[in-house]
Amino acid sequence: MDVQEFRSSLAGELPPGGLPVPLAALWWDAKGDWETAHNLVDELETTEGMAVHAYLHRKAGAASNADYWYERAGRKYYREDFEAEWEALIEGLPGK
Repeated sequence: MDVQEFRSSLAGELPPGGLPVPLAALWWDAKGDWETAHNLVDELETTEGMAVHAYLHRKAGAASNADYWYERAGRKYYREDFEAEWEALIEGLPGK
């Protein structure tokens, strides 16, 4: 599933079946449900989960918390634009 297919899936009420948790979190984020997205990755101790967790905290305006999760995910940078980061995460996460 590429970014465009992922975007198209947002027309549904639920994420596509079989999505890995980090991708499901990004799906809920795109639907405007930050809380559900965050709850999915809040205790997910994988590199991918921590990267999405960092993005969600940055998007929520919690820069220091985001920096903590970026570091845990082994990422030293992010994209300035939230949309660009969201797309990069989708493109880079396994299981699409």
